[in-house]
Amino acid sequence: MEQQAGRVPCAGGMRARAAEFVARITARSRLPLDYSVASLRVVDFLVDGLRKGGADQETAREPLAGLGAYVGEVLVRRAGAEWVDLDEGQRAYFGQPVGVRMPDGRVWNPLGKVLNRFGSGGPEDSLRTFYLTLHGRARRAAA
Repeated sequence: MEQQAGRVPCAGGMRARAAEFVARITARSRLPLDYSVASLRVVDFLVDGLRKGGADQETAREPLAGLGAYVGEVLVRRAGAEWVDLDEGQRAYFGQPVGVRMPDGRVWNPLGKVLNRFGSGGPEDSLRTFYLTLHGRARRAAA
């Protein structure tokens, strides 16, 4: 997805990539990108806006990569996931070099989920719904 200045993203750089994207986009607007589950509605809105604005996937590559990093970082912070470099088989399957591993060992592709939302724009590809129905999330301790 993202090959900024010839670099392929790696798991170790995804947290910084998400933070850079949030800083850049919130400097121009007051979007509530606070890594909360609720903020994934904003991501749905932003992806839909790119699509409805007439951008194609190549034109929207950079913002989609940033949104994918953000969604992954929400999974890291809220669901107990960790960024991982995908192995050869996973890269072939997901079409991405990085993903997230959930506490139960399942691997998910937040970058690809953003691309799916961009491609379809349908409610079935909602990123908030993706989180809410995600298997393998860490269970929160009772307060």
